[in-house]
Amino acid sequence: MVTRSAPRRTAVLLARGADRKGLVATITGFLYGHGANILHADQHIDPLAGMFFQRIEFAMDEMDLAFTALRDQLGPLMTDLNMDFELFGHEPLPRLAVLVSKLEHCLIDLLLRARAGELRGHIVVVASNHETVRPLTELFSVPFVCLPVTPGLREEQEGKLLTMLAAERVDLVVLARYMQILSARVVQAYPLRIINIHHSFLPAFPGARPYHQAVEHGVKLVGATSHFVTEALDEGPIIEQDVVRVTHRDTVEDLQRKGRDLERLVLARAVRLWLERRVLCYGNKTVVFD
Repeated sequence: MVTRSAPRRTAVLLARGADRKGLVATITGFLYGHGANILHADQHIDPLAGMFFQRIEFAMDEMDLAFTALRDQLGPLMTDLNMDFELFGHEPLPRLAVLVSKLEHCLIDLLLRARAGELRGHIVVVASNHETVRPLTELFSVPFVCLPVTPGLREEQEGKLLTMLAAERVDLVVLARYMQILSARVVQAYPLRIINIHHSFLPAFPGARPYHQAVEHGVKLVGATSHFVTEALDEGPIIEQDVVRVTHRDTVEDLQRKGRDLERLVLARAVRLWLERRVLCYGNKTVVFD
């Protein structure tokens, strides 16, 4: 019996473009022709948009091309296919900044998962507009920055935030119940690289106090939604969602308690999916390869 050792070098190819015949065969054939061992492959076609999406994870151990050469040769091929692509695998693990206000549950969950090695990235800094979570970050030996939001000085505060993110070479910004609305300047600096957790099943109950709105409407399900941040509040492309049943007996406090469990899980799943390069955006929608 022949055993195969685990691959030492892997890469992920994400591709999207107009659907046409032969795309799967052409792309996988190119990789195979250069010695790639395809570990996972998935694709999706949106018939209404006429779009094709693909994620291929492959081992590079026996390839005849180095990573940079592979990317260079993929360029002309993808141009001929009229497709956009991203290739991951050679770069260092992504660097994460977590922004939080006073509620700690999502931050704690992310810090624990990072310590356990569940996230393919490093939390390099936690920033908050309050001092509340400083002791927690010190417990996990993660740098903490307090950036208070003072009336009339929001622009100055966001300038400091952007300076800090640039200094830490942050790849992904995670809003772990950060109860501040980011300006267009921040959103445009990190397009599709800011992930938020919203405590409702969007598009239901956007904005503030969604659990109060849920009680007022007598809903039987409440949820949590993790989405990319855009300039339109709570309207960015959705990455992950989940729900829990509620009854007429549940108070706002009951919904908040049940919702906290969902918020932790949904945000962690969304961050993991992004770090594993499983999310493709088009328009205001996402294709998420599980």
